[in-house]
Amino acid sequence: MAARTVLAKQLSNILRPLESPCACRKLYSTAAGGLKVGYVPEHFSTPLFFAQSEGYYKDVGLSPDFKPFLTGTGDMIKALKENDIDIAVGLTEGWVAGLGNRRAEYKIVGTYVQSPLRWAISTGDNRQDIQSIAELQGKCFGVSRLGSGSYVMAFVLARQQGWPGNPPVSFNIVGTFKNLRAAVRDSEADAFMWEYFTSKKYYDNHEIKYIGSIYTPWPSWTITAADSLLNIESETGTIGKFFSAVNKGIQHFRTYPEKAVDYISTNLDYTAEDAREWMKTVNFADDVSVVDRSVIIDKTFAILHDANVIENADGVDPKAFVVDTPAFRG
Repeated sequence: MAARTVLAKQLSNILRPLESPCACRKLYSTAAGGLKVGYVPEHFSTPLFFAQSEGYYKDVGLSPDFKPFLTGTGDMIKALKENDIDIAVGLTEGWVAGLGNRRAEYKIVGTYVQSPLRWAISTGDNRQDIQSIAELQGKCFGVSRLGSGSYVMAFVLARQQGWPGNPPVSFNIVGTFKNLRAAVRDSEADAFMWEYFTSKKYYDNHEIKYIGSIYTPWPSWTITAADSLLNIESETGTIGKFFSAVNKGIQHFRTYPEKAVDYISTNLDYTAEDAREWMKTVNFADDVSVVDRSVIIDKTFAILHDANVIENADGVDPKAFVVDTPAFRG
């Protein structure tokens, strides 16, 4: 109980509620300005919180302002372009699609989660007309926004299933995870795709229904930096400092798994049981500054291009998507 009280006190000092009915909390810095970091307020963000609560950012002279994006990677692409954030932690397929479709002013600079992402395919629990993936051919998929992971992976699913057409399914852009759940119940969309453990609570309460899963054939979460930050990295060393702190946050996550369960179940939208089950499946990077160029360039880009996520690859050089330098290894 004493440890839980200490953790609750730490949370009250550095977290504040989102302006959303979601049970998530927002990491933030009391210092004005500084490094602006985009993230998705889900269980994967836990090591970022630990790096904050344990003072690892402060140790390297950073006071990052964490900005949550409930709609995911697609909105972070826009925020990077508009200099609303400097660094972002998001889904690999979203970052590569943005770069491939020339909508980006960022580069991939690090790997956050090495393990693949399990995308769950869901429909409304009341939808008796849909019982299998095969029945989704030609149907409408709800997505958070164009270019998001939920949008990109619908194309990958269609290609795996051999569905014809370009696009092979139609889309309804509805925004948040909450809106996606409502859309399939109200028949405004037939299905949507979201991370399995984030969805599981809503299978258990019969709000939505599980149809199947698809796994990414690449590391699920990578880190990007805005071109504007990369242009001054040699002077500031900011990216290297950030990586050093996040590496320590990941190590803290591994060393204190029950503390991670407590944080996830208390501050995020998961049960303790689901948090423990998720932790058996996730593998954070040993060193977030390392990027496997062959995976990004040869595998992810090729699969997304083949699935028509990247519309026109003429003149696109995927080698330029990644900036991986020892200078980042703080």
